[in-house]
Amino acid sequence: MASAGFDFQAMSSSCQIRLEGRDETDLSAAAERAIKEIRRIERKYSRYRSDSIVSTINQAAGSRTSVRVDKETAGLLGFASQLHQMSDGLFDVTSGIFRNIWNFKAGKVPSQEQIDAVLPLIGWSKVNWDGERISLPLSGMEIDFGGFGKEYAADRAATIIQEAGIQHGFVNLGGDLRVIGPRSTGQGWRFGIQHPRDDGQVLVSVELAAGGLATSGDYERYFEADGRRYCHILDVRTGWPVNCWASVSVVAPACLAAGALSTIAMLKQKVARDFLEDQAASALLISPDLALQYVGSEKPFPLML
Repeated sequence: MASAGFDFQAMSSSCQIRLEGRDETDLSAAAERAIKEIRRIERKYSRYRSDSIVSTINQAAGSRTSVRVDKETAGLLGFASQLHQMSDGLFDVTSGIFRNIWNFKAGKVPSQEQIDAVLPLIGWSKVNWDGERISLPLSGMEIDFGGFGKEYAADRAATIIQEAGIQHGFVNLGGDLRVIGPRSTGQGWRFGIQHPRDDGQVLVSVELAAGGLATSGDYERYFEADGRRYCHILDVRTGWPVNCWASVSVVAPACLAAGALSTIAMLKQKVARDFLEDQAASALLISPDLALQYVGSEKPFPLML
C-alpha cells in the first residue's frame, strides 16, 4: 500500500493532503486535482482579489446595481443566511469590515467611537438577497466568506479525492480537516488540538476515521493590552471580541458543519454548551483557565490526553 503526503500553501495557511492507496501515481493525480480545486475556490471567493465574485459584490455596495451569482455562490450565500438564523444573528458574513478598525498586527484597541461608526454597516438582514441576485444597500458594506471558506474548500477537495476512488486519507487546510477515510490498516488518523496558550504544543488529540474537525479559538489572531486578550472573533452586536472560551473544537460529518458550529459556539459565549447540545454536536470546549468540557458522547469525539 502506497502512502503520500502533499504540503502546500493556500488561503494564507499551511496545508496538507495525506493519502494511502495502491498506486502512488493515482494518489499524486488525485491530490493535484484537489489542490487545483482549493486554489480555484480561493481565487473565486478571496476578498483580496479584485476579480473575485466577493469583490464584485462589495464594489457594487451602495449602488442600485445587484449582482447575479452562479449556483455555487448562491449555495454559499444561502448557507450564510442559514448560519445567521441559526446563530441568532451572531454569525454574519457582513462583519469582515471590522478589520478596518481591529488591526491585530498593530495591537491597538479601537475607540468606542470607531466601533460605533462601523456598526451600522454590519447586518445580513440589511442585504438584498433573493436566491439569485445580491446587493449591499449601504456604501462601505462588504461580505466575506472567510468564516467558512477553508472548510468548504476542504470538503470539496475531499470529494474530488473520493471521486478518484481513493478511500484512505485526509485534507488539512490550516487546521480545518476533512477525513476521507481511515488508514489502510483500518485505524483512524490522529490529530492534535492546539494548546491555546502554548503555541506549537498539543493539548489533546483526537482520532478520526471519517468526517470533519474544526477548531475556533482566541489564539488564532489576537493581541494583549493592559492584561486583556483581544481576539479576532467579534460580537457583531457590540464590535468587541468574545472572551468566554479559549477554543471550541467540533467533529461533524463535514468540515463545513464542524467549522460553522465551532465558530457559532465561540460567539455564543456563556450559552455555547447549550447551543452545541441543542445541535447534538460532538465537541470539546476549553476555557481560558484550560478546563476541558465535553459535549456529546466520547465515541464520535474520542479525545486522548
